[in-house]
Amino acid sequence: MKKLHIVSNRLPFSIVSEDDKFLLKPSVGGLATGMKSVYKDFEGRWIGWPGIATDSYTVDQFKEIEGLLDKEGCDTVPLTADEVHTFYEGFCNRTIWPLFHYFNQYVDYSPEFWESYVEVNQKFADKTLEVVEDGDFVWVHDYQLMLVPGMLKAKRPDITIGFFLHIPFPSYEVFRILPWRNELLGGLLGADLIGFHTYDYERHFLSSVRRLFGYEISFNQIHIDERIILADAFPMGIDYDKFHDSAIKTISRPMQEKSTLHKELEKYFLVSPDRKLILSIDRLDYSKGIPNRLRAFEKFLEKFPEYRTKVTLVMLAVPSRNSVPQYQRLKREVDELVGRINGLYGTVNYAPVWYFYRSMPFENLVELYSMSDVALLTPVRDGMNLVAKEYVASRTNQTGVMIISEMTGVVKEMGEAIVINPNHESQVADAIKQALEMPIDEQRARMSVIQKRLKRYDVFKWAEQFVSSLKRIAQIQTDFLAKKITTKLSKKLLDDFSKAKSRAIFLDYDGTLTHFKKVTREAEPSAAPDDPLHEILNALTSDERNEVVLISGRDKETLSKWFDGSNVSLISEHGVWMRERGNDWQMLTNATNSWMPMVRPILDSFVVRTPGTYLEEKNYSLVWHYEKAEAELGELRAKELKDELTTMVANHNLEIMEGNKVVEVKTGGINKGVAANRYLLNKQFDYIMAMGDDWTDEYLFKELPPEAVTIKVGIKHTNAAYKLETVDAVRNFLRVMSENH
Repeated sequence: MKKLHIVSNRLPFSIVSEDDKFLLKPSVGGLATGMKSVYKDFEGRWIGWPGIATDSYTVDQFKEIEGLLDKEGCDTVPLTADEVHTFYEGFCNRTIWPLFHYFNQYVDYSPEFWESYVEVNQKFADKTLEVVEDGDFVWVHDYQLMLVPGMLKAKRPDITIGFFLHIPFPSYEVFRILPWRNELLGGLLGADLIGFHTYDYERHFLSSVRRLFGYEISFNQIHIDERIILADAFPMGIDYDKFHDSAIKTISRPMQEKSTLHKELEKYFLVSPDRKLILSIDRLDYSKGIPNRLRAFEKFLEKFPEYRTKVTLVMLAVPSRNSVPQYQRLKREVDELVGRINGLYGTVNYAPVWYFYRSMPFENLVELYSMSDVALLTPVRDGMNLVAKEYVASRTNQTGVMIISEMTGVVKEMGEAIVINPNHESQVADAIKQALEMPIDEQRARMSVIQKRLKRYDVFKWAEQFVSSLKRIAQIQTDFLAKKITTKLSKKLLDDFSKAKSRAIFLDYDGTLTHFKKVTREAEPSAAPDDPLHEILNALTSDERNEVVLISGRDKETLSKWFDGSNVSLISEHGVWMRERGNDWQMLTNATNSWMPMVRPILDSFVVRTPGTYLEEKNYSLVWHYEKAEAELGELRAKELKDELTTMVANHNLEIMEGNKVVEVKTGGINKGVAANRYLLNKQFDYIMAMGDDWTDEYLFKELPPEAVTIKVGIKHTNAAYKLETVDAVRNFLRVMSENH
């Protein structure tokens, strides 16, 4: 692997001023921890914003800061205070953040914010382009920079780009609300590898790609012109050993060395040894469900009065985005709820809720984790929630109970925790009681399993696996390019073609010579060949050495009408009928249509059930088209249809063929390979070529002689020897062939 560069909104350092000098303070977040070794191990650079506005400092001061960061392998993207406001505080946190967390009512659709987002993303892309070299790898992070991959790929298609989204990707029904949805999705598709915390987010993303752009998706591979993009889930971990080892030191530390917080907690337990602590730690954000949590705790105290004075909720709310009105209202609501609960159930010596509205040093966090009996985390939507993992890592004696919201990404890794719906107050109250009464043996049994899982897949393993997948997608692209017809290979193929005395050229029609049309049956004439295609075919057939055969799934009446007067041979319905040039149509097989009355009602029912689909009846086959149907529904119905038809066709010598957005039922034993060999029978050709785009053409590639030149149109896996990416590439190739006498 060549160099790997990291691109993120923030650099892994904070700028500190002491005695008129600037110092760098390393960040302690999960991303900074996981990435620090990665970009240095691969001799890359870290590109990002240093966290300060350029217009807050003199030119010399900012140059000094850039120099300090440069020594640490960081390249600075300068942003003004206005850009920070409209880009970060604006589009990032008032548009994307609420929408992706399903708070549609908070979304600000300001065009000014969007314009700033585009401009700032371009700044990040431009700075990255200054750094990257041929063949380098780039890893872009998070929702602030979703346009950067597309901007990079447009200028440097030779670099491999990864993108990781650290927040949820919403369902299509939510994502489609955004006016700039296509632009954001297009930006992400500039990446070669797109990572998410969970499969759910990956699935939502692929659904949006399929519905908005119509690209074919095979498993988790997106096939677009000239490229394959991989989407996958990589649940981000933490520095497990750091928290675990720190917790061990915390417990064993002598009393005189313990922090003030630790001493206060121990005094709390001295008053009543059977008291229990429930821990709640979050940024003060509406996505974290803090008011719901407080109301659920209030319900718990109301429902189970025996726990009053015996249980305290330690709630740490880290200040966040204080200037945003929604956060100001949230702060007031939380303050009022804490005051109400403490007023209702508190005494002179007991406060049900200990409320800290501030951040805490790492050491104090570990102390809270170590001394709390239960962790209560109830976000209404959360990409991952690393606090849950930190709590688990800090439980050195393997006791403690995790209550976790089913709306978090981390819940996928914590099946042994108590999982709750954060909006169900009574359920959360009951879960708190269950956690407090859980036997120690059961606590240890659950906690030990989660700990082993999290230790095995920590933040370093997460980064390692993403980098491995980057290498893998680079290899997939390389394998694809190995079959791609390059300029050099094109010259060789054309040289061989020009030397041949007799040539057979088999060409599929839809998706090969012409683009698929998303049309209904009534509008189908728009799929007819255009003048440029007729010109290419006429030029090829004007050379007496060439025999051009259009081999299509379309019916013979349509092909006859479209190519009336043309000097091409025609094979219709995948090989039922053949018309050699200058001759009449002849049937190649003993096909029958007596089965149609039995199968047609089934296909008709799928037309009725699936809007946008229609049934095409050919002479000896029935075709269900679903190109106009909603993408995911069409694919689901296609699978249902194949399942329903499978038993029937096996008993009546029928076959199911699945093409591009079609399911076709026809007599068995008929395919393009058989038809092509029938055409070649008793003829001598010293050059045979075949082009096709879907799996019906794979029969053709497999059945032709080994020396035939077989070309797949598109980027799917194939038996063909070579690949051309698009219909336009096919036409250009054939045009050059027709000129190469």
